Amino acid sequence: MPITVIAPTILSKDPTEYKAIVKKYYGFAKRVHIDVSDGSLTSNTTVPTGAVWWPKGWTTDIHMITATPSKHVDTLIKLHPNLVIFHAEAKEDLLPIFKQLKDNGIKVGVAIVKGIYPGSIRAILEASDHALIFSGTLGQYGGEADMLLLEKVAIIQDIKRTIEIGWDGGANMKNIHLLTHGGVNVINCGSAINKADDPAKAYNELEARTESEDIF
Repeated sequence: MPITVIAPTILSKDPTEYKAIVKKYYGFAKRVHIDVSDGSLTSNTTVPTGAVWWPKGWTTDIHMITATPSKHVDTLIKLHPNLVIFHAEAKEDLLPIFKQLKDNGIKVGVAIVKGIYPGSIRAILEASDHALIFSGTLGQYGGEADMLLLEKVAIIQDIKRTIEIGWDGGANMKNIHLLTHGGVNVINCGSAINKADDPAKAYNELEARTESEDIF
């Protein structure tokens, strides 16, 4: 069974809180998922793209919750994360934006919310390195994991076998093994780590659970 990565999530409305979360994760996080919302796809906003930063050594994915990705491309290229994820429901053509980022050595991905059928965005998935199955509430922690959405894994893989599958929304100790055995490669965890009494311990327990062969 392929190794599943646990990526702690950073979702913050102000730079002070953002810094506190980074400090909380520093020392145990390896790959981190940063949510950035400009208020164009949801009323919730976060720290802007220009205020995003991370410690040296982190593998960083940026989830751009925006209807207008092109407004953020130049800043994202300067930041140079591992991966940038945009939404299929963005109001712009993602393909030329993907090319621009890829030409600068940045991987690209697409977030697929509950109402979107993967087959309807085939061209975007074929151009993507990562497909994020989104089960949460945009711009918020504490979403519910709708396990029926795991049905999308096989559909996505039929379109592009080599694509990395991500999950966002409601992942915790009760369902992490099902997500792992359901074919998810990167599980983004917000509340399960950020709101834990001991975030490092919670992270380690989640990581250990993904390695278990026992699905019950």
